[in-house]
Amino acid sequence: MSKKIVILNGSPRRNGNTSALVQAFREGAESAGHSVTEFFLDKMNIHGCKGCFGGNSRRDCPCVQQDDMTQIYPAVRDCNVLVLASPLYYWTMSGQLRTALDRLFALEEGGTNLLRGNGKSSALLMAAEGYGFEDAVLYYDHLMEHLQWQNLGNVLAGGNMETGDIKGKSELRQAFDLGKSIG
Repeated sequence: MSKKIVILNGSPRRNGNTSALVQAFREGAESAGHSVTEFFLDKMNIHGCKGCFGGNSRRDCPCVQQDDMTQIYPAVRDCNVLVLASPLYYWTMSGQLRTALDRLFALEEGGTNLLRGNGKSSALLMAAEGYGFEDAVLYYDHLMEHLQWQNLGNVLAGGNMETGDIKGKSELRQAFDLGKSIG
């Protein structure tokens, strides 16, 4: 059965190593018949969460702020799989991705909780200069536990200092295979 997959790409580089992982994952998922929508967060106007608790999942735009999250909310509501993609910055995900994740909280407020415990799945794609992914994976695991989502897996590609360093590495195949394996 075809799945709707949304990718939140938190890389600031459209052609960087994280984006290469995203492309490989996308190719695998599309080859398996799934539809994929990618949001390149760095080029979107997304403001930080204000912590106002004014969100309401029943509204078309569940957040009180009107910015580019209005494009993301309906896609996340309707998807089966949410893929989080980010370079590793100070042992965690990029600010671009964390900001969008914080804003998704509006889908848990008011009305019906549209995120937690609704049968969604997720995967994590990360690239980095080093290999210190432990804190980012710990955060991701806690997020999956909170949301009660199935963790489909992680592709963690260390040793990629310069743009393009990931080319030819096994993690690209792992990302492709992860996308293709979604059932």
